[in-house]
Amino acid sequence: MQYRTIADTAVGAIGLGAMPLSIENRPDEARAVATVHAALDAGVTFIDTADSYHWHAGEVGHNELLIARALARYGGDTSGVLVATKGGRGRPGDGSWTVTATPTHLKRAAEASAERLGVEAIGLYQLHKPDPAVPWAESVGALRELLDAGTIRAAGISNVTTAQIRQAHQILGDGLVSVQNRYSPAMRDSEPELRLSTRLGLAFLPWSPLGGITRSSLDGPAGPTSAGTAFHRIAADHGVSPQQVALAWLLARSPAVIPVSGASRPASITDSARATELKLSPAELTRLENALPA
Repeated sequence: MQYRTIADTAVGAIGLGAMPLSIENRPDEARAVATVHAALDAGVTFIDTADSYHWHAGEVGHNELLIARALARYGGDTSGVLVATKGGRGRPGDGSWTVTATPTHLKRAAEASAERLGVEAIGLYQLHKPDPAVPWAESVGALRELLDAGTIRAAGISNVTTAQIRQAHQILGDGLVSVQNRYSPAMRDSEPELRLSTRLGLAFLPWSPLGGITRSSLDGPAGPTSAGTAFHRIAADHGVSPQQVALAWLLARSPAVIPVSGASRPASITDSARATELKLSPAELTRLENALPA
């Protein structure tokens, strides 16, 4: 496993996106815990969760509690694992997602997340999504207060624009360490945010990084898995999965990139972690770039 940094913390260059372990069609707890343990065995030391990663109403924090239990049951050293969680979204239990990013909600949510994770301070707390009903500066200001109070050690923002990154950076300074946007072979709308994050020294954490290769848990029926792409052909040349090629392509985009690869089976995250061992040549990267949608 190669390592990259989030602020001054070194983490495995592939992260585990834990959402599939708690939302619709989730695995049973034994397989979910085995998936987390397989990630740790493969050198993954960055785990991404959120208080809204659950299926049914009344399950707020399901994923956070699951991650805490999985880490407690792991036989090895977990002191180097960075668990990042998020606040500001909700799930009523009907499949929909809501947004609530008032300062009061975010501060209470962070305190509850810390309790569920069993930590005195959250290693990385991310504002899940801007709330159109709340001024951005007020939501980000809540992160500033959480930092000052010691409830969180570092702050991140998700699903944001370049303007929102700049404003958050002005408010949080060195306390802002990451940006988590959707970014994949099929979805490259966040290229400007990736470039800005790189310039500012912020980790860029693509969610749904296998879009166009493997359907995301959020894509639904409208997001079919692609086949026969340049990613598949290069994968065949190397004798690896196309998912590994997609993740290796992402890692080559910028040293700031740490893909958050979702998994609900041990084999999936084990395969994803191997992407750090795959070296794509300049010619292969050009082939992939030329094959991507504009």
